Amino acid sequence: MFYFSKSKYCLAWQCPKLLWLNKYKPELKPEDPSLQARFDEGNVIGDMAMQLFGDFTEVTALKDDGKLDLNKMQDLTKECLANGTENICEASFNYNGLYCAVDILHKENGGYAIYEVKSSTHASHIYSVDISYQKYVLEHCGVNVTGTYVVCIDSNYVRGETLDIHKFFQIVDVSAEVADEIQNVPSLLKKAEKIYAMKDEPQKDIGLHCRDPYGCAFWDYCTNNLPTPNVFDLYRIQFKAALKYYYEGKISYEQLLYDTKIKSEKWIIQMLHATEEREPYVYKEGIKDFLGTLSYPIYFLDFETMQPVIPQFEGTRPYAQIPFQYSLHYIEYEGGPLLHKEFLAESGANPLRAIAERLCEDIPMNVCVTAYNKAFECTRLKELAGYLPDLAEHLLNIESNIKDLLVPFQSGYYYNKAMGGSFSIKSVLPALFPDDPSLDYHNLEQIHNGGEAMTIFPQIQYMSAEEQATTRHNLLKYCELDTFAMVKVWEKLKEVIE
Repeated sequence: MFYFSKSKYCLAWQCPKLLWLNKYKPELKPEDPSLQARFDEGNVIGDMAMQLFGDFTEVTALKDDGKLDLNKMQDLTKECLANGTENICEASFNYNGLYCAVDILHKENGGYAIYEVKSSTHASHIYSVDISYQKYVLEHCGVNVTGTYVVCIDSNYVRGETLDIHKFFQIVDVSAEVADEIQNVPSLLKKAEKIYAMKDEPQKDIGLHCRDPYGCAFWDYCTNNLPTPNVFDLYRIQFKAALKYYYEGKISYEQLLYDTKIKSEKWIIQMLHATEEREPYVYKEGIKDFLGTLSYPIYFLDFETMQPVIPQFEGTRPYAQIPFQYSLHYIEYEGGPLLHKEFLAESGANPLRAIAERLCEDIPMNVCVTAYNKAFECTRLKELAGYLPDLAEHLLNIESNIKDLLVPFQSGYYYNKAMGGSFSIKSVLPALFPDDPSLDYHNLEQIHNGGEAMTIFPQIQYMSAEEQATTRHNLLKYCELDTFAMVKVWEKLKEVIE
């Protein structure tokens, strides 16, 4: 028998090769350290949504080994339907091997409506694809499906003293989209069954489906025959534009350099440095002009933030970037010593006032502050000013005086081959200092990037005292390296124009 699920159906809808690889070669997918955090987050959102329509019955059942007991869940669902239960959560169905569990099955209008819960802030079309499969299964199991809805998050919701789930969630009627999509279910299921039975990998060229609706985890595998680097590595090239070159057979940098339609100086410099042995490209006048905008005392600022989908603090929105840490290197006068200050909030507490007050203590008004990709720091400062009007003048003064260390690189004033077409600090730093272990993020303990910092900070409150101390130390060291890296980049820029 052909066994299938709604997640597999969505894979088949996106790309048949994706479905086959996910079944037969799952080990080719790169590890995603944030996957479990997103999974846990989705579970919390799902559990909250169960309360939307009042009392409910959840039919989730587990075996002794901790795995879902699908047969028992289906039996419990049948009992609930027979008893006319108003709200059945994780309602489970199986039609000839086609399995699905409905997040919320809500009794209404002489039947039941499907409510699919997502932690997104909008009802993407792929959710209607998902629901169309569910509706197909339920109707073949004899359920009168009277409506189809996506339950997602209202990004405009501002938390009050307590969380209001009826304002936090928004319900979107997707009946029209589902009506269109459900017509495709039988034919797609037939194709999927054939794909599952194939011993050899199906042939499918790369295309827009590699990024839509989700970025494919097998991208590296499916493009391993392409030259390295290639058109997809060009700085900030739109995926659709890169595909156009790809379909024209212009894939390698050598091929692209012959295209007279390519006018981007950044792309040309990137490709020339990749294909030829060249000294770093340095536009001294541009770098001098940029450095001339900086003055002493000079401060180097970097924030770390968390982004909780469920707003934890009064006045905040879903997915708001909440700063919980900063590192600050500074030099008070030319030739002066490099000094350092830092802040790390207490996990579990509202960090906004504490971090803002310390910022105002540590950074005087009307001084030169630098950040790398300053839009992030500037936005956080503006948001802090909005949360804390009594500190707004000082915070906005800091924001208005921030200069961006990204500018010389993004503007094309400096480039070397090792940057690989990326101007992020994580690419620029090793390109400028390839043999300095003190600037290697891989040598840090536990936390090596912002994603790891964002994930681990909220968990500190649940750790033992010893684990808390170790993790806080590692967070401080990570953030400190971010601003020390900025200092080194600034020094390198001064060096290259001497």
